[in-house]
Amino acid sequence: MRLRFGFSVLLAALLLSGCGVTRVGRILDEPHRFHNRTVRVEGKVNRSYGAVIAGVYQLDDGSGSIYVISNRGVPRTGASVRVKGRVMNGITIGSRSFGTAIQEESHRVR
Repeated sequence: MRLRFGFSVLLAALLLSGCGVTRVGRILDEPHRFHNRTVRVEGKVNRSYGAVIAGVYQLDDGSGSIYVISNRGVPRTGASVRVKGRVMNGITIGSRSFGTAIQEESHRVR
């Protein structure tokens, strides 16, 4: 009985550890490690460019800032958001070049 309970606790801890937030500074320090991987980041929107259905915004979590490319519209400047997306390197949109960025899968304004 104790063994089963211990196993359940360990399994729950492992599942929850996959839901953690990654610091932007860590992504920027090791972009090769995160390339093409899905991450969750949260922070405040510094800049926001776009239309109702698509755009780019800059997210800052205190450890660094990163651009987030969205096909779902962009949050307003100053908003606190949580983002889930895939890390991409060497992104060019129009005439602007962005080093490391996140292709957003979803975001939630908090």
